[in-house]
Amino acid sequence: MVALKLDQVSKRYGTVQVMDKLSLDVEEGEFIVFLGPSGCGKTSLLRMIAGLEEVSGGRILIGGKDVTAAAPGQRNLAMVFQHYALYPHMTVRANLAFGLNNIGIPPDVIAARIDEAARMLELAPLLDRKPGQLSGGQRQRVAIGRAVVKEPGIFLFDEPLSNLDAALRGRTRVELAQLHRRLGATMVFVTHDQLEAMTLATRIVVMNAGVIEQVAPPAEIYHRPASRFVAGFVGTPGMNFIPVRLQPSTQPNVQIQLPGGTSLGTWVPNKTLPMGLDFSLGVRPENLLLVDKPAVGQGLQGRVELVEFLGERSLAHLRLADESTLIATVPAGAPAPAAGMVVHLQIELAHAHLFDAAGRAHHAVRPDRQQQVPELVA
Repeated sequence: MVALKLDQVSKRYGTVQVMDKLSLDVEEGEFIVFLGPSGCGKTSLLRMIAGLEEVSGGRILIGGKDVTAAAPGQRNLAMVFQHYALYPHMTVRANLAFGLNNIGIPPDVIAARIDEAARMLELAPLLDRKPGQLSGGQRQRVAIGRAVVKEPGIFLFDEPLSNLDAALRGRTRVELAQLHRRLGATMVFVTHDQLEAMTLATRIVVMNAGVIEQVAPPAEIYHRPASRFVAGFVGTPGMNFIPVRLQPSTQPNVQIQLPGGTSLGTWVPNKTLPMGLDFSLGVRPENLLLVDKPAVGQGLQGRVELVEFLGERSLAHLRLADESTLIATVPAGAPAPAAGMVVHLQIELAHAHLFDAAGRAHHAVRPDRQQQVPELVA
């Protein structure tokens, strides 16, 4: 197992600065996932770690050694690409052995490594086939096996599941998680798919426009997003944002006014908020409840425009009186409203967040950690 350190890494293409002084420490044995939209810089960062792109500034250290100027083959890592990049005229066995032969590994060691990788990835029956005789999932396993036999200090994955269909992607995701547990190796994985990030990562690095927005375990990324970007990007669908006005109060927690005039007390402590007027209340769809009658001071009202049935839940798309839109989750088994209905909504305040004009998050303090329950103002 090998640690990875990015120290003030910058990247420029000509005069265009796409990444500026980015730093990150990856511990030995971690499964780190770079998550973000297209163009956020995650693949460029992975390629700089691999030595496939030059670093414009800063340092990259692998196992404590500065490899910023080192060739890819001198970095003690292996990379699995989005496209399998297998040699079509070679058997699976020959594909797995090719890189090892090039660096002079003894034949008996190569054979032992291939046998172990084949056992681990269930490739043994496929070793004498050529890539054209394999399914997409089998080809991807061969590409992963080619990295495994190198026994690198760090594995790099560049969206390796994006070419697979949904069912195969799910199975391969499980195989990758099991591989990480068996090897205990350091892995860095790039994706724009939230499900891959949430299920594979020990920590997620959320990137936006060349900047790291947040580095945290999946549960923290979801439940305590550091910024409005993270809150809106992570989650399917993303967090709802409701424009609110702050109200003067002697309460220890922030009092706000919703569109339509309803006032309520949040679980966000007053002392954490900066001065300013432009705030949004962030609420996940599962924390926006459809009720017959909301509790005092916790209600909104909206008209149902569309209901999406997703099996284990439904999503109700709602339009409020001010023309803003929200999405609420209807749990499985609960009656879903029909399009055109006017429904009442209740906010689960313990799970709501405030976002200031700069997009910074201010989180609710759990009720069992409060000295005083916030007063709801009717």
